[in-house]
Amino acid sequence: MKDFFKLPAVLTVTAIIAAGALALVFNVTKPRIDAEKRLVLKESLSEVLPSANNGVLIPVKNGKIIEYYKGYASPDTTNLIGFIIISSAHGYSSNIEVMVGVDTSWVIQGIKILSEAETPGLGAKTIEVKYGEKTPWFQRQFAGKKGGNLAVDKDGGEIKSVTGATISSRAVTRAVNLGIKHLQKLLGKAPSENSQLSLIF
Repeated sequence: MKDFFKLPAVLTVTAIIAAGALALVFNVTKPRIDAEKRLVLKESLSEVLPSANNGVLIPVKNGKIIEYYKGYASPDTTNLIGFIIISSAHGYSSNIEVMVGVDTSWVIQGIKILSEAETPGLGAKTIEVKYGEKTPWFQRQFAGKKGGNLAVDKDGGEIKSVTGATISSRAVTRAVNLGIKHLQKLLGKAPSENSQLSLIF
């Protein structure tokens, strides 16, 4: 009878110890993870709207939620040069999150895939940097194109798909289109200076 109660007791104690250890590890690593995420976000903002590198990027908020960013050519925020928005679409095996930067004419300045968990060697090639290059070739081809109605080559568009990963390529393209269309909706299809602003950095 004692053995009957002994095993559940041991399992309970083990579970409590394991849960405590996980909580401790989480509390220790969370600040580092958050700091790393902030750094990646800051670097990504500069990549997708490079013309704002010497100016300032300001998030437009709805409560605590950042809806999009405004980019200015100088710190005095007198020369609006573009916008940045984060969007997502489902790919082959994951949700792909994409940051998109556009100028005030809706021409894409750059995109950055922030997160994806697509098939290694296939869909994951949407973030591949080829030997001798500095940026992912697939993402680079969006720059300079008018956003909102882009399509991959398999659908008659001008975005070259990753070989063997058409679904992932379509998802990135769809996320870019959705992000720009949502931004146009938020702005009423015209740049606006009337939104509540708060500094990001």
